[in-house]
Amino acid sequence: MFIDLRSDTVTKPTQAMKEAMFEAEVGDDVFGDDSSVLALEQKAAQMFGKEAAIFCVSGTMTNQLAIRVHTQIGSEVICDKYSHIYLYEGGGVALNSLSSLKLLDGDRGRLTAQQVRDAINNPEDIHQPITHLVSLENTMNKGGGCFYNISDIQAIKQVCVENNLKLHLDGARIFNALVETGESPQQYGELFDTISICLSKGLGCPVGSLLIGNKDDIKKARRIRKAMGGGWRQAGFLAAAGTYALDNHIARLRDDHLRAKQIGSILEGLPFVENIYPIDTNIVIFELPKTLLASDFVEKAKESGLGCVVFGKHLVRFVTHLDFSDTHLSIFEDKIKKIA
Repeated sequence: MFIDLRSDTVTKPTQAMKEAMFEAEVGDDVFGDDSSVLALEQKAAQMFGKEAAIFCVSGTMTNQLAIRVHTQIGSEVICDKYSHIYLYEGGGVALNSLSSLKLLDGDRGRLTAQQVRDAINNPEDIHQPITHLVSLENTMNKGGGCFYNISDIQAIKQVCVENNLKLHLDGARIFNALVETGESPQQYGELFDTISICLSKGLGCPVGSLLIGNKDDIKKARRIRKAMGGGWRQAGFLAAAGTYALDNHIARLRDDHLRAKQIGSILEGLPFVENIYPIDTNIVIFELPKTLLASDFVEKAKESGLGCVVFGKHLVRFVTHLDFSDTHLSIFEDKIKKIA
């Protein structure tokens, strides 16, 4: 049996999710009459206390739409150096928004209000781009799934208000954070101008992300999405999966977190494990000795029936998800120890 822990995007729809998809009422989303898409967008917006949402093909698209909405040509966006919008979106900030990034060195990807304040350019200095946007990521992928204390976000929000900056959240795994903190989506909706949430990671949908915000910003995003070729037709079949996931797959994220911690316990003491990042949610990152390349380990793991990814020259990542059960955990333990 192959145990695939490369990402939480590898999941297959559950039988109940498939049934919801097959039963979906659909229309044409470009014409704005796909009832299942409209229902998903309304549900997501209401969850976060926002006015509107737009359903898109990916989290990369929703992040890029938000950045485009909040910036002008030549703007600068503040983010951490490990942010997804910088490392994993194909240079989209430059390509789509003609803007630059100011990369900060946060705590496992988490910024402080003082860091943000210090990074804002003087708008009167013509040598510098004008800072327009701050983008945070929660949970932080490259930080091993760590999450913010909401008080730190509140402090960053205050800096943004004082300096007339917009605040965007790459919340691809925001529900992983919320089940740990006990905070509500509405609390985040009050802090961020726009929020991107992913349905195809921990929530287990086959495709899709949502950008959530006020009516004007989402109206702009819809026009930009069309120009990017992102308009789709009978998308309600996919939207129905999203609605099902929001109703049924959030609380169970705690199971993924527990199994991630169990993987961490299994890794402790293995001869090829030099260090393990703190495990806060469903991401496990561990460091290999300098004599062992991550690319070589990942290939060896694949041969042994384990899927993982290179996360640095000597870093390897596992991600737990809803298709990874206690039975799979037992098989994982056998396989990883055989590699050792």
